[in-house]
Amino acid sequence: MTVFHSRPGQVPDPSPDGSPEAEESWAIAAQSILGKLPTEAKVWFEGLPWHQRRYILSLCHLMSAASPEMQAEFLDEYTADGLVTRQLEDKETEQRVRDYLGEFRIDTDLNARVLRHYIRQFYIHSAQDSRRQPDQYLRSALRLVFSTEERNNVFSYILGFELLKMMFRMSWGQHERLYRLQRNQEEFIEHYIRPIQHAHRINNIIVPKDEGVFFAKRDYFVQKPVISERKLVALVMATFVTDFVSGFGFSIIRHPNSVVFDYDYIMNMPQEAIFDVQFSE
Repeated sequence: MTVFHSRPGQVPDPSPDGSPEAEESWAIAAQSILGKLPTEAKVWFEGLPWHQRRYILSLCHLMSAASPEMQAEFLDEYTADGLVTRQLEDKETEQRVRDYLGEFRIDTDLNARVLRHYIRQFYIHSAQDSRRQPDQYLRSALRLVFSTEERNNVFSYILGFELLKMMFRMSWGQHERLYRLQRNQEEFIEHYIRPIQHAHRINNIIVPKDEGVFFAKRDYFVQKPVISERKLVALVMATFVTDFVSGFGFSIIRHPNSVVFDYDYIMNMPQEAIFDVQFSE
């Protein structure tokens, strides 16, 4: 791979000698990439003069060399306002997510500030995922910018993330009552309860002692996690990847009964009503 060196503040030049051969090589490489662009973007790019095309290549070079966190910051500054506007135009999906949040007694207001926050968080969360799948980060960000379907996934991400935050704040007894309501209990435990309780353990939020002793179990089973908002967000992002969060929210939007929820039964059960099921690691 060719590395371009430049003085501070100087834009790297993909064709230092400006020769016709270099320009022809650049044009051939560009055509193979342009075929993957939306038609409007391709037409716009092909209409650029050579010196402006160099700026596009320089931006690509800088983005590919930047850390995922820096990429997220740039994309937030460059795209978030436009994406928020597009999201607010989708009144139907927005209202459906508001309704579901209300059903789960979550009082998050989907205003422009919250949407911008979640779009930025989506980029950062994707950046964390990219440490496991580094080729997926920019691809997911570009899909979000160009695809209406992907932009709708932001609402799915918000709903999924808010529900996982709620579950992180539940006691283990509340987890048990929640999972008992589900049609596929084992799958729900495996996908949601165990990862959350594991995060509780390793972060010293809830640390069971003498799990086989009933009264010891009673103490930690009814203990409500105390987690700051900032740490809560970090825990959800560290425990679940972006696609999982979006998929969780989408499953509820598509199938309203995919998660059965009874607020009074789950949240207001007297502490004395403790079940016998234990979750293993």
